[in-house]
Amino acid sequence: MRSQSEVARSAFRWRAMLWSMLAIIALAMALPSVGYLVANAAQVYGPDRDFTEERATNPRSDMWRDARVGQGGFTTQTGPYITNTMISNIGENYRQLREGPIKTWGGWFLVLVIVAIALFAAINGRSRLEEGRSGMTVERWKTYERILHWFTAISFIVLTITGLSLLFGRTVLIPMFGHTGFATYAQFAMNLHNALGPFFAVGVILMIVLWAKHNIPNKTDIQWFRQGGGIIGSKHPSAGKLNGGEKLWFWLGVFAMGLIVIISGFIMLFPNLGFQTREVMAWSQIFHAIVALIWIGFFFGHAYIGTLGTEGAFEGMAHGRVDTNWAKQHHDLWYEEVIASGEKPISEEELRRQKRPAPTGGEAPGH
Repeated sequence: MRSQSEVARSAFRWRAMLWSMLAIIALAMALPSVGYLVANAAQVYGPDRDFTEERATNPRSDMWRDARVGQGGFTTQTGPYITNTMISNIGENYRQLREGPIKTWGGWFLVLVIVAIALFAAINGRSRLEEGRSGMTVERWKTYERILHWFTAISFIVLTITGLSLLFGRTVLIPMFGHTGFATYAQFAMNLHNALGPFFAVGVILMIVLWAKHNIPNKTDIQWFRQGGGIIGSKHPSAGKLNGGEKLWFWLGVFAMGLIVIISGFIMLFPNLGFQTREVMAWSQIFHAIVALIWIGFFFGHAYIGTLGTEGAFEGMAHGRVDTNWAKQHHDLWYEEVIASGEKPISEEELRRQKRPAPTGGEAPGH
C-alpha cells in the first residue's frame, strides 16, 4: 500500500502534467488569433479602407467583381448544381469565414475557457472529500462502459489535436517546421482525422444509446443547479447516478454537439452521395468547425472537474470503483440505491487480494 507522501507526489505530477498541457494549448490558440488581428487590423477593421487604389492597380477588378455576383449566364460547364455561373463565391466566402471570425474568435474562446478554469481552480481549489477516504469501495462503472468511455475520449483528444492543428497550423506550425514540414504533417493529420472520425462516431452513438437512461432530467437536477452543484459554495446537493452537470454535458455535449459534428463530418467525408451541393459542403465545414470548437471548450471543463477538480472522481473511470465517502458526498441517492440492491462495499485491501495471482501447486505453504 502506498504511503501518503507517495500518493501526494503522484497527484502533484499528474497536476503538473495536465496544467502544462493546458498552457501549451492556450498558447497555441492565442498565437494565431493575435497574429490575425495584428496583420489585418488596418485592412479589415480600419475605418479608412477603400478600394480606390486596388481599382487603379487592377482596372479589371470591376469586371471580376461583376462576374462574382452569382447571376445566371451561359457557360459550357455541365453538372446538376452550378451550371451557367461564371464564378462561384462559395469557396471564397467560406475561406474568409474560416480565416477570419472562426479562427480568431474560436481561438480566443478556447483561451478564455482555459483562463476561466485556471482562475476557478486558484480561487476555489479542489473539491476534497470532507470525511476523507473510508477505504471501502463500490462499483460505479462496468468494464465495457469504461472501455467505451476511454475509446471515445482518446479518439476525441486525437481529433481535437489534429483538427486544431489544421485550423491554426498555418500560423503556428509553419514558422516552426517550415512549409514542407507542415505540409507533410498536415497530410498525416488530415488522413488520421478522416480515418478516426467514423470510429469516433460509433463510440458517441453507443454512449448515447447506453447512457441515455441514466441522463433523464428530474427535479433533483434543478435543486442540484440551485445549490451550485457542490462546486460553488459548501453544500453538496443530492444526486443520482449522474448529477445535473453530467446530464448537461451528456445532452448538450455528447448528444447535440456530437451529432452535429458527426453529421457535418459525414457530409464532408463522403461528398459523392448526390445531395452535397457546394453550399452544403461549405456550411458543413462552417458548422463542423464552430460546434467542434464549442465542444472542445466544454470538454476542458468536463475533464477538469473529472480529474483535478474533484478528489476521487477520476477513480470511477480509471478503476471502475469509487470510495464510499465519495459516493455519499457526490451521489448519495445513487449510493442508497446501490446498498438497497444488496451490493456490499469491498475494502481496497480485499480488492488487491482478489487481483493477486493464485499460488502455484508447488509453492510451499506460508510462502
